Amino acid sequence: MIAIYLSGTGNTKHCLELLLQTLNEPSVMIPMDNELSGDVILEHNMVILAYPTQFSNIPFMVRDFIERNASVWRGKKVFCLATMGLFSGDATGCAARLLKKYGADIIGGLQVRMPDSVCDHKALKKSREDNLKIIQAAELKIKKAALKMNAGTFLREGLSFFAHMAGLFGQRLWFYSKTKQYSDKLKISDACIGCGLCAKVCPMKNIIMKNKKAYAQGKCTMCYGCISLCPRKAITLLGNQVVEQYRYDKMS
Repeated sequence: MIAIYLSGTGNTKHCLELLLQTLNEPSVMIPMDNELSGDVILEHNMVILAYPTQFSNIPFMVRDFIERNASVWRGKKVFCLATMGLFSGDATGCAARLLKKYGADIIGGLQVRMPDSVCDHKALKKSREDNLKIIQAAELKIKKAALKMNAGTFLREGLSFFAHMAGLFGQRLWFYSKTKQYSDKLKISDACIGCGLCAKVCPMKNIIMKNKKAYAQGKCTMCYGCISLCPRKAITLLGNQVVEQYRYDKMS
């Protein structure tokens, strides 16, 4: 079994690691930006695809990854794992429908609420204590799901027609323009000190360093890794000021 993931601030990666630790199956875990991730899928019969939710949709990087590797999905058993800040509707279903188009067999889906990672906007912000409660509930849910998977039962969250309608009318219809392609809205202020951390963590290689200053190239997948990690809070996307820099490792 192979697990392919996108995780900007650590939420999705943590959830995936916990799921794999509880499963009986031996597994390989590879980030989506690894150049070999598409080819390695061919060597495995079962794939877990893990990613964060954006406005009840999958990040464009995930959609792009699925389509660029269209030939590897036929006959593969795929389980989708999606993390969300509040509501996801059919985040697993969005990927599942595209994967089915390329011949994948969707065996299940799991949608897990984690602390919000959109740290340049005041919406959904919670205290450390509240975030810890969210994480504890998420971990319990993941362990229960993994035990069921070990027994041959796979949850199908986000894969039903009802979930599809909830995601479509709940968010996607109103915010689809934000996720239909890579974003060119990333802003880097003069507070940047040129440390290069943002360029190092960006899965799209969207940020480059020039004359000791970071510059965005218009291919942001909205993973929020650079915004969360910037030591000077110099990077924003949806908002104009970093309110809280949340990463899973901060809660440890």
